[in-house]
Amino acid sequence: MEIWDAYDSEFNIIEGMTLVRGEESSIPRGVYHLVCNVLVKHTDGTYLLMQRDPGKAFPNKWEATAGGSALKGETPMEAALRELREETGIIADKLEEIRRFPWDPTHSFYAEYLCVTDWDKKNITLQEGETVDYKWVTAEEILSMSPDEMISDRMRPYISDSLKKEQ
Repeated sequence: MEIWDAYDSEFNIIEGMTLVRGEESSIPRGVYHLVCNVLVKHTDGTYLLMQRDPGKAFPNKWEATAGGSALKGETPMEAALRELREETGIIADKLEEIRRFPWDPTHSFYAEYLCVTDWDKKNITLQEGETVDYKWVTAEEILSMSPDEMISDRMRPYISDSLKKEQ
């Protein structure tokens, strides 16, 4: 059983309240669990895309982040670094926070990060049951992918802004 801390809409932990994975439908309105996502950018300018396992929601779609729910007691940074390591094998010392925001439909409070790394691009570890493939692509390639290929558009504005800064 996976246990989560409960957060309010201002990203404060609600003392004395815990949440249980699989029971999201019983989370009260205005209460959230923490989800951390990490966008991985190689020092050569390419981005890591991970393909979801066919048994998961959004089967076989590509996602521009590694991530998942924080466990009870984890800070956002600890959860992001753990998820990055579990889903890609990449070990990072620090991440740059991109943004935080609550998402009411899933009772999730997202903390999103950027990892810039010189990790060996051939040394990506796929997490069984989570991902089945990976590829490194340019910002232009991500921005040209259709919604049918990608699970989320949340990172597109960040990648687009980064591309503009590089030009």
